[in-house]
Amino acid sequence: MASLKDKVALITGASSGIGQGTAIHMASLGCKLTISGRKMDNLQKTAQMCEEQGLAKEKIQIVGGGVTDNATMRELVEKTIDYFGQLDVLVNCAGIVIYDTCESIKMEDYDNLMNINCRSVVYLSNLAIPNLIKTKGCIVNVSSVGGLRSFPQVTSYCMSKAALDQYTRCAALELAPKQVRVNAVNPGLIVTEIHRSAGMSEEQFSQLLHDTKSSHALGRPGTVDEVAKCISFLASDDSSFITGATLSVDGGKNVMCPR
Repeated sequence: MASLKDKVALITGASSGIGQGTAIHMASLGCKLTISGRKMDNLQKTAQMCEEQGLAKEKIQIVGGGVTDNATMRELVEKTIDYFGQLDVLVNCAGIVIYDTCESIKMEDYDNLMNINCRSVVYLSNLAIPNLIKTKGCIVNVSSVGGLRSFPQVTSYCMSKAALDQYTRCAALELAPKQVRVNAVNPGLIVTEIHRSAGMSEEQFSQLLHDTKSSHALGRPGTVDEVAKCISFLASDDSSFITGATLSVDGGKNVMCPR
């Protein structure tokens, strides 16, 4: 993926999990970075880990703030262009999980989830697209196996990721004539803090990890680095003939059926 060297990538959700891992991996490939997230302390740690991969400090820009704030989204793109002069890659990684059912759903939680998981992607992409057209760049959205398959107790989350997958395909068709590619990765269970942040106990999370022996064909959960490498592939010229794809990074979970 040498083609990512000196490219400019904007990554949301970079303060933890897959977003953080993607920033670190892209830094190892020589990619200039604007990293964003809600927790400034964690963003500073991400930047430090990017520097440890050999990326010069001046090639990393930190912009804090939440993706539900329109002003922050505008600032993200504006600061990236002002600082680096271009934008080649947008990685929409910010996202949350809530546990609900069609009976228990609370509309304020639903609205917040949809704003973070869907609306922010639509708005930030809209702001970034004029700059991506100039560089013939690309967008990589971080979706989920929940966008491809249905699971109980995470109804709103699955809906949000299904919507994100459809947005990915529609945007890919609309931007293809302008040579901007749009793809998504659909991870299975990855070892991050997202489930704990949603309120899952340590015991429940341990059980969830244990269950991957039967819920994922490869018999284990995935790692952040495994997803980050796929995101980087879709962002690079190595995937130059791929657009509109939803790439499963899920240990085979999406092709399994109960028996």
